[in-house]
Amino acid sequence: MDLHLQGKRALVTGGSRGIGRAIALALAAQGVAVAVCYQQESDAIRSLADELRHLNAESFVVQADVSNEADVAHLANEVRRCFDRIHVVVNNAGVVSHATLDTMTMAEWRRVLDTNLTSMYLVTQATQDMLPEGSSIINIASAVATVGMPGRTHYTASKAGVVGFTRSLCKEMGPQGIRVNAIAPGIIDTDQASGLTPEQRARYAAMAALGRLGQSTDIAQVALFLASDLSRFVSGITINVDGGI
Repeated sequence: MDLHLQGKRALVTGGSRGIGRAIALALAAQGVAVAVCYQQESDAIRSLADELRHLNAESFVVQADVSNEADVAHLANEVRRCFDRIHVVVNNAGVVSHATLDTMTMAEWRRVLDTNLTSMYLVTQATQDMLPEGSSIINIASAVATVGMPGRTHYTASKAGVVGFTRSLCKEMGPQGIRVNAIAPGIIDTDQASGLTPEQRARYAAMAALGRLGQSTDIAQVALFLASDLSRFVSGITINVDGGI
């Protein structure tokens, strides 16, 4: 299906693997030139760079820690130098860990909150002047934000913050004709699920009405909808993509 995204430009953070990678490749397959931000060098980012360039020669990757203000300034400058302006921003970078409140360190609290939430403030603020009317900002939240999970107070707080950030930002950006939405994935079969036992995978799959774990491409398809004009009157919402948990 042609979503009429040909010739547009996008920035995807946390794009080396999983959901971010799937979104970047889905956009590129629609003719979008994509800048992908990653934190660490890896075979995954090198292979992604090759795949993106094969789909769209203007695409590129750039290294940056999106929780760091100076790194984000560098990222924005690189995107501005190569693209001048962008039409889609996907704030996907995120981390997760397991720590109960009585054992959690301040350093770990800050690491999760800064990566998952503060990064969205930094990246969006640094790039908003490159967004023309009709652009779309897509923030990746989590279904756990509304239900909670033991050992994930830091992660849940950060993702609930994404929902609130999205809702308020849509009202700031709306007068400029810019949409702001969030996607809240459920249990997705990414690297984070690689350590699950067969029994755990079966249990999580059974939690979803559709009876399976989600795939990164399931999230990417919704991101394409939000990036395209099919969602031209959709702003400020959080779409749960969780198979009916």
